[in-house]
Amino acid sequence: MSVSLPKVWNRGPAARSVSPWLVLVLVGLAQFMVVLDATIVNVALPSIQRSLHFSTTNLQWVINGYTLAFGGFLLLGGRAADLFGRQRLFLIGIALFSFASLLNGLANSAGVLVAGRALQGLGGALVAPAALSIITTTFADGRERTRALGVWSAIAVGGGAVGLLLGGILTQLVSWQWIFFVNVPVGLGALLLSARYVPESRAPGEHRDIDIWGAVSITAGLLVLVYAIVNAQSAGWISGQTLGLGLLAAGLIASFVVIELRHRSPLFRLGILSTRSLAGADLVMLLVAAGMFGMFYFASLYVQGVLGYSPVRAGLAFLPVTLGIIGGAGLSQQLIRRIGVRATAMSGMAIAAAGLLVLSRVPVDGTYLANLLPGLLPMALGMGLVFVPITLIATTNVDGADAGLASGLLNTAQQVGGALGLAILATLAASRTSGVLGGLGHTATGADQVSAQVSGYQLAFLIAAILIASGVAVLGLMVRRRHVAQIEVTAEQPALAA
Repeated sequence: MSVSLPKVWNRGPAARSVSPWLVLVLVGLAQFMVVLDATIVNVALPSIQRSLHFSTTNLQWVINGYTLAFGGFLLLGGRAADLFGRQRLFLIGIALFSFASLLNGLANSAGVLVAGRALQGLGGALVAPAALSIITTTFADGRERTRALGVWSAIAVGGGAVGLLLGGILTQLVSWQWIFFVNVPVGLGALLLSARYVPESRAPGEHRDIDIWGAVSITAGLLVLVYAIVNAQSAGWISGQTLGLGLLAAGLIASFVVIELRHRSPLFRLGILSTRSLAGADLVMLLVAAGMFGMFYFASLYVQGVLGYSPVRAGLAFLPVTLGIIGGAGLSQQLIRRIGVRATAMSGMAIAAAGLLVLSRVPVDGTYLANLLPGLLPMALGMGLVFVPITLIATTNVDGADAGLASGLLNTAQQVGGALGLAILATLAASRTSGVLGGLGHTATGADQVSAQVSGYQLAFLIAAILIASGVAVLGLMVRRRHVAQIEVTAEQPALAA
């Protein structure tokens, strides 16, 4: 598939007459909607489970349907925006995301909701890279772009925090459907205003292909792999179904590798993985995200299902996590200057793993202050310490032409790692719960079922701690001090990475 593009930047009249800060507001509004949706669902999970009759194991698809589509098509979205026009892909992404949100709010079955979440993820994969590209082409290098990217970072953190609280408020006061309906008027307003005021731009070049089949094959492979893991608890890990699905997933992922090796303009140039700093940082991000996604998922179920919190109270219970991440990110900028990026990232992972170990001991009769918060705070602080140095390491020793690819790979590693980690943790937790109930020797009472579920949560937190702690070893073995020697620790560099 080829397209013919002009050799110069194609910028519309809006670029000449509209304030760049208005452009930032508009693309930031759309990005806020995408980020909001990544967290707003967590607090509503118990209500969604009861309403649409999700099983405990399959409930994770509400998260993973979105995450896999977003991560799988993120690189394709960035490249398509460069080739076909950033404003055009941005508008298509907003429209798709808003339509999928409406579909989710109207969903009357689990299957419809999961399909709508996947469609939302595809829309987000078009919006996010196009929006960031619009900012970098609207603001010139220097202080203005630094300020714009600072606002962009605040949107990401703020969207996550607001999502947790807003999800609780809407779920409790109206219904869980409104966590999706709220996107429709926001998306419509962003769509109409962006069509008028956001400038169009394209990358220079002619007749360059876009690797659609690469994105389809890797996304399909990951979906099949996650499905195999999720169903292994009921079908058996060595059953014909599980092994067959595993082989199919391996075949799809292998076909992705073949496509990338042969394509004229591959979605993912495999040779970039020879850069050890990039490969090591991406693998660490995959492991960290696997543990982090699991923490939010199981902590949400524990807070509402075991502690009996209302959705609003549950949303408030997670606000210290956002504050901890912000505090950790700020502290990391100081630590990077003093002890280096490797040591800062390793320290953060060790602290986060320690927090998860605390969570792995949450009891049935626990309380928020005594049992949950002491684990959430170090987990959040540790994550804040990790993100900035890992971002710096992932973009070190990368040529300017590959800077976008390196950034996209890091984001993809985060989404894919979160999806795979959640699938593994949810499956192991369900197996532990079934094992505990099966070993009772009598019909399980309500108290027995809650106790068995908590036992599953404890195992999930423990495995999440092991995943994040293994990132320390990976970073230490793959990324040596000489690999990050080029990083110039300045006042601006960590801030931009955040």
